[in-house]
Amino acid sequence: MRTRDFTGPQTTGGPAKPEPAGPGPNHRKLNHLQRRRIRRKQRRERRRARRTLLGRHPYSSGVLAAVILLTPVWVSIGSALTDPTLGVTLPGRFAEWAREHGAGGFVAWGENLYYSHVQPPVGGRPPTGAIPPATTAAPATTAPAHAALSPLPVPAPIKPIASPPLPGEGQWHAVGRRVDGVPAVYEAFLRPDAIHTSLVAGVAWMDTRLLKATLYSGSIIPGGGPYHYTAPIRPSAARSLVAAFNAGFLMSNAEGGYYTQHKMIFPLRTGAASVVIYKNGSVTIGAWGGALHMTNQVVSVRQNLRLLVKHGKPVPGLNPYDNYVWGATLGGADDVWRSGIGETANGALVYVAGPGLNITSLANLLSRAGAVTGMELDINTDWVDFAAFTPSTPTGLATASNGKNLLSDMAGAPDRYFASWWARDFFTMSAR
Repeated sequence: MRTRDFTGPQTTGGPAKPEPAGPGPNHRKLNHLQRRRIRRKQRRERRRARRTLLGRHPYSSGVLAAVILLTPVWVSIGSALTDPTLGVTLPGRFAEWAREHGAGGFVAWGENLYYSHVQPPVGGRPPTGAIPPATTAAPATTAPAHAALSPLPVPAPIKPIASPPLPGEGQWHAVGRRVDGVPAVYEAFLRPDAIHTSLVAGVAWMDTRLLKATLYSGSIIPGGGPYHYTAPIRPSAARSLVAAFNAGFLMSNAEGGYYTQHKMIFPLRTGAASVVIYKNGSVTIGAWGGALHMTNQVVSVRQNLRLLVKHGKPVPGLNPYDNYVWGATLGGADDVWRSGIGETANGALVYVAGPGLNITSLANLLSRAGAVTGMELDINTDWVDFAAFTPSTPTGLATASNGKNLLSDMAGAPDRYFASWWARDFFTMSAR
């Protein structure tokens, strides 16, 4: 009787395929690298046996599919990074995009991580040239005999906060277009406190007898429109423009209202810090309600938080570590770029800005600069800016090329005020 042998695999012809190497005496003699090569070879052979491209390259196919599916996201991010209305720096634009698309928590985490390792420097000296030397020539304080306007007296130098004072610290320098031959804007520079002595804040003093104020509105702040006064500044206005500077927070964070061009864009809040502009171009700063109220002479009211300086002194109870009441800062840091504006006893305006400022140091700077009342304006790197313009002729056009920032390390340039894409509100000061 014939029997069959069932001890091995049956074949129908041809040489038998060798069994893959597996555990056994010989396999155990192989070193780690050789065993890994064998396993890789076996995986490649299994992938080759698959009929589809996806089966043969699962990881690459997955990555490619993710890239394709997320194409709208890449397009959105690319548009945001080239959109100056979201900021003047790429990190700032990406952060604004992420917040608008529900990733605010991730942005806050990243900013907290960054600012926990990057703190304002302690001690040291400012960079060379950050505080210019005092000028020897006495500034003009009186207008020519034919002038119709009588300027305010030039303020006394600002007493430095850090000791000992550096040469030129707190001294005024005339800048910008002259009005009837008289400087209408002066700038001074000083260190913001006795700890961060390598940082420099800038102060701009503006003569409201020679200058008139205008509030320019944008599609982002306050939103809506159209507005007669909006970026870009028109050539007719640029012929008298002397200075321009940032306004306040997004209206969702300003805790106040917005009125302009006979329109109540957001309801005004009693007690809120307010910049009030009248038909004749004069401007005052104070808490809304009582002495400051709506009349037929008011053309604009811009509110932002509450007063920071009253009766010439910082308001009681300021907390330098508070970034809730006085605005959310990048990464929750306390010492960041901040700006503020105040009104002096004789009606001049003082604008203050600088890096590494907390709310207390900003209030102290406003008070030192002579502000009787003062308030915070916008904060964080991308949004703080002051520029003075010096055309070559008395009635020449103010342009980005003849504008100069108050501080050289301010982000962006004066061109924002002459660009149609600038969608935030700002103030201008022009010759009367």
